[in-house]
Amino acid sequence: MNAAGILQDKGGDAFGVQANASLQEAAQMLDEKKIGAVLVRGDDGQVCGVLSERDVARQVARQGAAALDRPVTDCMSRKVITAHPNDSLDDLMNTMTDRRIRHLPVVENDSLRGMISIGDVVKYKINEAEAEAEAMHNYIAAG
Repeated sequence: MNAAGILQDKGGDAFGVQANASLQEAAQMLDEKKIGAVLVRGDDGQVCGVLSERDVARQVARQGAAALDRPVTDCMSRKVITAHPNDSLDDLMNTMTDRRIRHLPVVENDSLRGMISIGDVVKYKINEAEAEAEAMHNYIAAG
């Protein structure tokens, strides 16, 4: 399984907000869509950052409720780390672990294909392990 396979199964939806949106608006989108991160798009429509639940919590912890009026661009992660559709589950897991992130936009030839979460990766990793165990069981049982 790779990033393309995950997106094929779950769909390529990747929700975003405009860079000038307030942190409150972004937090509402996270809640409404039941997601953990949104892409931030500039005036040209290009992805210029990622805003996660952690980013929102960090700003509220530091500034209180006043943080919710700030623009997303003041709070987002500007260095967008991406995955490629051919990245394996292990590649995705390693990137997320090494970078301490839970969401990866999947990009191919500068085109956004979708967003993958750590939950997606874990789900498919468990499925892989279960399939391996079943194959091993069948092999042993066959004698």
